[in-house]
Amino acid sequence: MAQDYAKKGRSSRTKKKPARKQQAQRSAAKGHSGGRGWQLYFSGVATGLFISFLAYLGALPTSTGSIQDQQALAQPAEPIPKPRFDFYTLLPQQTFETDPETLAVEPAADVSKPNVAASVDVYVLQAGSFRQRNDADQRRAELLLLGLEPRVQEAVSDNVRVFRVYLGPFESRAAMTKARGLTANQNIATLLLKRGNP
Repeated sequence: MAQDYAKKGRSSRTKKKPARKQQAQRSAAKGHSGGRGWQLYFSGVATGLFISFLAYLGALPTSTGSIQDQQALAQPAEPIPKPRFDFYTLLPQQTFETDPETLAVEPAADVSKPNVAASVDVYVLQAGSFRQRNDADQRRAELLLLGLEPRVQEAVSDNVRVFRVYLGPFESRAAMTKARGLTANQNIATLLLKRGNP
């Protein structure tokens, strides 16, 4: 018995072809259902937009309401009355009855004499302390250019000669603050000293 193997191979090939066609048909059917999903999505969005547009149109004011509003705005408003200040005329016309007993006033303290405790304190600013006289004179020159009146004092501490540059004495805190502001603008550090009046 002879078998024809060529025919046998063909028959197996023909059986596979319908399986491939079925797979292609299945994938095409899936593609259509996916496209159908997008169609439903976009139709839902379009319907929602249309309904929203109709709701917006329903919320708009009618044309008769806007005409009434325009007419109300066109009518001139009542003039605002100006405030009246009658106290200018009423105050001179009023007479005040005064009882001398109710107007008893205590005498004021004597202000002609200055307060001794307030004038005891004076303010002095120290604008630097140097070991060399030339450095102290240079700082003094910088302060003179600012319009201040510095002075250099020599002191000895721990067997070391020190030259200190002072501004003042200032009798008021305002004058001291002004001088301190001028030095701060020039990046000159100052030290506030409060000393009693000798």
